[in-house]
Amino acid sequence: MVDGVAIGALPVGGQGRNHVAWWGALCLIATEASLFAYLLFSYAYIALQNGSAWLPERHPSLALALPDTGVLLLSSVAVWWGERGVIQGRRGQHLAGLSIAIALGAIFVAVQMVEWSQKRFGLASSSYGSLYFTITGFHMVHVVVGMIILATLLGWSIAGYFGPRRHTPILIGAAYWHFVDVVWLFVFTTFYVTPYLG
Repeated sequence: MVDGVAIGALPVGGQGRNHVAWWGALCLIATEASLFAYLLFSYAYIALQNGSAWLPERHPSLALALPDTGVLLLSSVAVWWGERGVIQGRRGQHLAGLSIAIALGAIFVAVQMVEWSQKRFGLASSSYGSLYFTITGFHMVHVVVGMIILATLLGWSIAGYFGPRRHTPILIGAAYWHFVDVVWLFVFTTFYVTPYLG
């Protein structure tokens, strides 16, 4: 037994970032990053063609989006803290980090839904509305998937499946969550910051 897991259950091909699953996860993340790159390029292309008159809100409100960005960034810190906990054998830190990240992810989703409900445009109202709801919607799906991944990892962690010598799934889940947060920074900059820059 190692960290409560039978030796035969340990994955083959290394541990941590040397495991083949880590590299597979990076390929998945690269594919997902390409999707967002194409979508954000579409926004930039149409915006350059139409200028500021294209925007339904010349200066979009940051009242919800800015604090929500802070919540998502804090969730990344929590995931990193939990990840460090499992590597260092600190079970309480590991479980707390994942739990806090899931809670912050849920807050992000709830605030995003409130913001959607306050928009005076819809998915079919214009090309801007279509891109806004498509891009933020795809991001929302990724956040929810990330929360499911973290919740699954939390359940397995409570069951004692992970520890300092067996934690590759935790690293993969953390990498996905950090990716989701980085994507939001690009989405936030595109929709909320660039209109202020003219």
